Amino acid sequence: MTWGWVGVRGEWDTPEAEASMTAMAEHGVTWTALAYAAEQATAFSTSIPFEDEPTVTDDEIVAAIRRAHRLGLKVVLKPVVNVADGTWRAHIGFFDWDVPGEPSWTEWFASYRRFLLHAARIAEAEGVAMLCIGCEMVRADGQEAHWRALIADIRAVYSGPLTYNCDKYQEDRITWWDAVDVISSSGYYPTGTWHEQLDRIEAVVEREDKPFFFMEVGCPSREGSARLPNDWSLAGPPSGDEQRAYYAEMFAACESRDWVGGLMLWDWPARLYAREDAARNDDYCPYGKPAGDLMRETYLRWQREKVR
Repeated sequence: MTWGWVGVRGEWDTPEAEASMTAMAEHGVTWTALAYAAEQATAFSTSIPFEDEPTVTDDEIVAAIRRAHRLGLKVVLKPVVNVADGTWRAHIGFFDWDVPGEPSWTEWFASYRRFLLHAARIAEAEGVAMLCIGCEMVRADGQEAHWRALIADIRAVYSGPLTYNCDKYQEDRITWWDAVDVISSSGYYPTGTWHEQLDRIEAVVEREDKPFFFMEVGCPSREGSARLPNDWSLAGPPSGDEQRAYYAEMFAACESRDWVGGLMLWDWPARLYAREDAARNDDYCPYGKPAGDLMRETYLRWQREKVR
């Protein structure tokens, strides 16, 4: 389960955050992605000021990692870049080649490298189980040389496994999967399409001979969301039943493929709503909802079966 998004400064090291993570761990969760964002001003900016607000501080990141470890959770550290004006990070992009006087991929990757190496040093110092080097950077995905150079620099700092979280439908478009240790993606696939998409992804996994898991996957508890689970703004009344049905379909489809290494569900906030408000909450978090009960039952069953 992903915890703590979007990583707003001041929210990660509080009694509320501790209670939230504890409640998450009680749902059979064994791995958590600690996801936090740094913000660049626009999709064409080349500076990522991760030291500034709203990004969580280093002390907050370390406190969250140590809290997760005390709860027996393995941690994926997931630094993410967002755009302050609301543009989706997939649209961050520049000319394919550097042009004097224009913002460039070279300049952007230099700033992104500084952000990622900073996270990698924290991950190494705290014994984090995995580092995610990027999330849904669709326009940047084609910058193979930059990614390979960045990965080499990260490996000089962090000794654990690396993954890249590509966006949905992009698993078969990345040309540099060989440079990371684990393939992962955002699996927000519409209801009724899971087996079709898993067939497509399976060909990539076989070709690359790499472990695979879904770094993001889930569905809001809202009517209509199962048809477009990546749209967190889709209009509709709250529906715990729709979210549970989506979870059931997703779990069953993934369980039928032994190459799917796991699911990192989206998402569990650092500031959790009250349980009595769960029926009115229409976001992704399954706490207090039918999907949360199904998640706990399924995760605990998978753990028992793994032991056997």
